[in-house]
Amino acid sequence: MNDQTISFATIIQEDFEQILSAWLRNQAIEGVKRTDLVSPRETEAQSRELLAALSRALKTAGIGDDFNFSNPAWDPVREALEQITDSRTQRGVSPTEMFWFIASIKQGIFERLKNTVPDNSNHLIDEVWNATRLINQLALYAIDTFVQKREAIIERQQSEMTEVSAPVVKVWDRIVTVPLLGTLDSFRAQTVMENLLEAIVQREAQVAIIDITGVATVDTMVAQHLLKTAAAVRLMGADCVICGISPKIAQTIVHLGVDLPNVTTRADLQSGLAYAYERIGLRVVAMKD
Repeated sequence: MNDQTISFATIIQEDFEQILSAWLRNQAIEGVKRTDLVSPRETEAQSRELLAALSRALKTAGIGDDFNFSNPAWDPVREALEQITDSRTQRGVSPTEMFWFIASIKQGIFERLKNTVPDNSNHLIDEVWNATRLINQLALYAIDTFVQKREAIIERQQSEMTEVSAPVVKVWDRIVTVPLLGTLDSFRAQTVMENLLEAIVQREAQVAIIDITGVATVDTMVAQHLLKTAAAVRLMGADCVICGISPKIAQTIVHLGVDLPNVTTRADLQSGLAYAYERIGLRVVAMKD
């Protein structure tokens, strides 16, 4: 074979097993062969899958001046990267480890190029550059995919936590309550409103109690969220009572100049329940001996 016909693409295709073995060794050297998270068999399978996809794509895709990783010819490589990244993200692999999982393939390829093209430095430099640019693009795509999947996991977990932290509880027939804990931000306030309104419809509630005993602080934004929720409850034909307003929170609301017109408030949940029972025509009495 003439030196000028030897390329990065032919090296991948003809020395596939040697490059794969070198890649697996370099993963261990770089400390990214996480046997505690991904089994050696699975690591080899993922590496083989990606290298095979790369080999197939290199038969038709250009890696010279016309290199474009968004070309449809690279679709199988991108799909393999996405599957591997998704699996490793779920296992807890870090972004740095994901980067070096891809980048550690370089050394094996460079060694094969150096040994195959020893006497033509210009041609060798060109092929090393082509390989470097492609592998860097693979690593960047893997990191972008990693970040997107990690953000999706975080958003899902935040949504699940918000759902758990804003449960609507049926206290009695036609009475529901939402006990709030911690900080009430815009996203969580919107979730509280949606859950509460849905519960009013499903359970035919006439009174909705918003218990803010566990809310540490109330600022102007939180107060506005409470007002909007109370107004929405009234539009659904139910009464809304906000309870758990501590003396400190009451002073804060006054100092902020926030007006709570047409909003029923009570000092604690017990008082709020007493109000709710009264609104639906019930009364709590002690049992006679």
